[in-house]
Amino acid sequence: MQFGVFTVGDVTPDPTTNRTPTEHERIKAMVTIARKAEEIGLDVFATGEHHNPPFVPSSPTTMLGHVAAHTERLVLSTSTTLITTNDPVKIAEDFAMLQHLADGRVDLMLGRGNQAPVYPWFGQDIRQGIPLAIENYHLLHRLWREDVVDWQGEFRTPLRGFTATPRPLDGLPPFVWHGSIRSPEIAEQAAYYGDGFFHNHIFWPPEHTKRMVELYRQRFEHYGHGAADQAIVGLGGQVFMRPNSQDAVAEFRPYFDDAPVYGGGPSLEEFMSQTPLTVGSPQQVIDRTLSFREYVGDYQRQLFLIDHAGLPLKTVLEQMDMLGEEVLPVLREEFDARKPSHVPEAPTHDSRLRARQGEAVN
Repeated sequence: MQFGVFTVGDVTPDPTTNRTPTEHERIKAMVTIARKAEEIGLDVFATGEHHNPPFVPSSPTTMLGHVAAHTERLVLSTSTTLITTNDPVKIAEDFAMLQHLADGRVDLMLGRGNQAPVYPWFGQDIRQGIPLAIENYHLLHRLWREDVVDWQGEFRTPLRGFTATPRPLDGLPPFVWHGSIRSPEIAEQAAYYGDGFFHNHIFWPPEHTKRMVELYRQRFEHYGHGAADQAIVGLGGQVFMRPNSQDAVAEFRPYFDDAPVYGGGPSLEEFMSQTPLTVGSPQQVIDRTLSFREYVGDYQRQLFLIDHAGLPLKTVLEQMDMLGEEVLPVLREEFDARKPSHVPEAPTHDSRLRARQGEAVN
C-alpha cells in the first residue's frame, strides 16, 4: 500500500487571522510539504493542476521536477493532469522528461477537471469533456508506446510520422491513474487499458464510491487484465488531527466553514457523518481509513489532503508529523496484514521494469 499527500494548491485566506498567503509563499509551501512527505516516510506527493485563481499549480511538471531534485525516494504524481484541455503531445513529452529527471519516480492521474471556464481558455468545449478525455488518452497511450505515430481524430490536427521526445525512460511509460468522482465512462476507460482508477473520495458518501470502484473492478476483469480484486485502486481523503478529538473539531471548524469547496453547505458534523472527511484524534483517522477497505476492497494507494482551506504551513507540518509518527506505522501494518497475497502492490517504475524483464526471460 502506498500512502501520500495531495494538494490542490489553493490560495485561501486563513479565517482565524484574515491573512492570505502570496502566490510565492503558497508555491514554496507546497514544495516544503513535498519534502516533508519524504522525511516522514510517505510514498507519494501529488499536485493538482489549475489555471485560475485561487489556485497556483498551473505547471505541475515544473514543480515536480523541482521536487525531484530535492528528494530521493518519493513518487511524484498529479491530482490531476487535465487530459481534456492539455495537448496529449505535450503531456507525453513533459512527463517523459520528468521520468528521466526523477529516475522513474513518476506517475500521473488524468482527469477532466470540474471548472467550466477553463475549457474555452484552451480552445475546448466542456460539453465534449468525456469524448475529449477518451480520444486524447487514446492518442497519449500511443505516443508513449509507438516510436512513429500517424493520427487522425476529432479534436486536434492530424499527426503524420510524429515521434514524441524524449522517449519514456527504459521504454516504459509512466503508470496512469484515471481520476473520476462521478463518471462511469472514466472507470470504463481505466479498466479497458488496465490502468489504475482513483476515486477522490472526499465529497461523496461511501455508497457512491463503492459503486464506482465495483464498476471499474468488474470491467477490469472483463477486459482480461486479472481478477476484479486485482484491479489497481486509489482513494483520496481529508483529515485533520489533534490528540484530543474535540480540539481538532474546534480548530478545524472555521477552516471548514470558510473553505472554497465546503463553506455554505452542510455543517462540519454532517459532512463528517456523510463523507470520509475525518476530523479527530489519530486513532479516529486510523479507524476511519481502515474502514475504507470494507466497501472498496483491497486497494493500492491512499492520498490525504491536509493543506486545504487556508491552513497555515505550520499547522500542516504538525499534521504531517502526527501522520508520520502515529498514523502511518499502524496503517501500514494493518493494511499489509489484511491484504491477500494475490492482490498486487501499487505499480512503480522499478516493479514494472522487473516484471517486464521477468516476462522476457520466461
